[in-house]
Amino acid sequence: MAMNFFAEQDRARGHTRRMLLLFVLAVVCIVGAIDLVVTVVLNVAANNGHGPRHAWFEMASHRNALLLCSLGVLAVILLSTMYRVSSLRTGGGVVARQLGARLVDLDDPEFRGKPEYKRLLNVVEEIAIASGVPMPEVYVLEEETAINAFAAGYTPSDAAVTVTRGCLDTLDREELQGVIAHEFSHVLNGDMRLNIRLMGVLFGILVIGIIGRKMAEWSGRGRDGAWQVAVGIAILIVGSIGLFFGRLIKAGISRQREFLADASAVQFTRQSRGIGGALKKIGGLPVGSKLASGETEEVAHMLFGDGVGYSSMFATHPPLLARIKAIDPTFNQQEFVEIARNFQSQPAQGFDDDGGHVAMGMAGGAVAAAAAAAQATATSRAALPKQNAQISLTPKKVISQVAHPGTDDYKTAATISTSISERLRTFAYMAERAPQVIYALTLDDDPAVREKQLQIVAKAHDAATRAGVEEIAGEVRGLHAMQRLPLAQLTFACLRRRPRPQLQGFLVVLNQLIQADGRVQLTEYCLARLISVQVVDALDPSKSKPTGSLKLTSCANELADVFAIVAEYGNDDSADAQRAYLLGMHEVMPDGMREYAECKEWSIALDRALPKLNAVTAPGKELIVRGLTRAIGADGKVSVTEAELLRVICATLHCPLPPQLEQVA
Repeated sequence: MAMNFFAEQDRARGHTRRMLLLFVLAVVCIVGAIDLVVTVVLNVAANNGHGPRHAWFEMASHRNALLLCSLGVLAVILLSTMYRVSSLRTGGGVVARQLGARLVDLDDPEFRGKPEYKRLLNVVEEIAIASGVPMPEVYVLEEETAINAFAAGYTPSDAAVTVTRGCLDTLDREELQGVIAHEFSHVLNGDMRLNIRLMGVLFGILVIGIIGRKMAEWSGRGRDGAWQVAVGIAILIVGSIGLFFGRLIKAGISRQREFLADASAVQFTRQSRGIGGALKKIGGLPVGSKLASGETEEVAHMLFGDGVGYSSMFATHPPLLARIKAIDPTFNQQEFVEIARNFQSQPAQGFDDDGGHVAMGMAGGAVAAAAAAAQATATSRAALPKQNAQISLTPKKVISQVAHPGTDDYKTAATISTSISERLRTFAYMAERAPQVIYALTLDDDPAVREKQLQIVAKAHDAATRAGVEEIAGEVRGLHAMQRLPLAQLTFACLRRRPRPQLQGFLVVLNQLIQADGRVQLTEYCLARLISVQVVDALDPSKSKPTGSLKLTSCANELADVFAIVAEYGNDDSADAQRAYLLGMHEVMPDGMREYAECKEWSIALDRALPKLNAVTAPGKELIVRGLTRAIGADGKVSVTEAELLRVICATLHCPLPPQLEQVA
């Protein structure tokens, strides 16, 4: 199934509008139902002699009571919604923690060295690199034996991926990859942002049900008459309207997205066995996907599998059998019995040193087969291009790769991940070491400049931090150009947990290091720009907007600056640069484009232009990416560094690209 990131972004915006429409409808129904209850109560009270004697006074009194009641209900719903949205503003990690999930933190001895967590981090890491997004926080619901997972957050920079203990204990590596790839589809396509907003909206609706239940409990204990019990029960019944609409909204928005995420996972992991096997185990094993916690109502629409057990009318997921057959049309439901029998007969499972999955106690032939399969996977990984290699790019191909990595991207990501030393990758996940990794990536080859940079680090932090940066620098120096930005991305799950003042101070030091020699190189700019965009998103994730509403015509000057800079960087000759500029701009704005002019302060111009271009509509961004690809490839040759520049610009526009673009020539 071919998918287009920009169309998916528009689809997510359409779902948001649909959600708001259903929310308004639900609120109107709830207000109307409660007004009906109040009217009945007032009429009963009046008929029993407790109401006003004059008819006109009675009518006025009823109108005022209904008005106050309506305003009160609206206020409760809106304030509750605002409260819940505000409580989720810090991003995906808060959702995981509220459900009792534990962060997989290598600074914690309980997680360090344990193979199941290492395997989980390795799988998430490879998929994050292949997707071109920062490493998300990873959580585990330790008490949940069911097979389930979810991703939460506003943007990839504040995303959190959570899996159950059942995923770790029950799924093999390929199946875990399928589940994680499914969740990354939600991260990349805008579903995750919609999901977290849906949590806030649904809370506002469901709070009436909570109030109704409490009123019924209180009324049942009261001694002021049966009518109070009736009021409490009536409010409880009205509250159930909120529950009805909440589940209906979730069902209406969530179901089709699961099919799309399943298809993305198949496309991403280059095989259907992974996600298909996970779904089959949900159907065949007693653990299923239903969570034991009673607090899953809010997040039901976010889960990989049905975690609540809704009826078909309110189901947030398509029927399990339908999902499996969409992946494996030959599947027969009777296979569930065989899956359960085979799983019961298998010995306890363990994990190899690389985070891969092996079965303990397997026969020698089976072990050999597993080893051969692992070797085949290793040899199938894509080799990284030489530093001076030229890459072939076409706009159509690059557009198809935005947020939809495929087989080659996953192979390249596996190569990048495994070829970065275990030590460096461990440092990237450690609170004190992660900033040092970024600092080490900025160090200059010139000894004098390098010493100046190290002095900046020591002044901003201390001598121990300087020593740590020097220690890491030795390993960083030998990295391939395509490994540097992915390594920086790995640090982000740890960096974003630092307090706001520390993050802001970190950015200041990073800019000082880059400008230590009085000039900004392109590779330095790419690193600083990537990190700063992610830090800004992480500091205020709810305010970050991956897509906007600006038209391209309102960004003509910014487009001209960005395209001129890209054209100048890839061409030594002014005439060739002008040709590249015109080719690129013609893709975006064939009429009314600004004449080509060299951009003197290129880094300042990019910093000024990119935030505005990020506010462009999704179709507009698609044209921008097409045009940039055309401009960069105008001379028929694209260097690895030029491809990295394209990736960073796309990351700033929230259009993530995988590490390897097309094929190396």
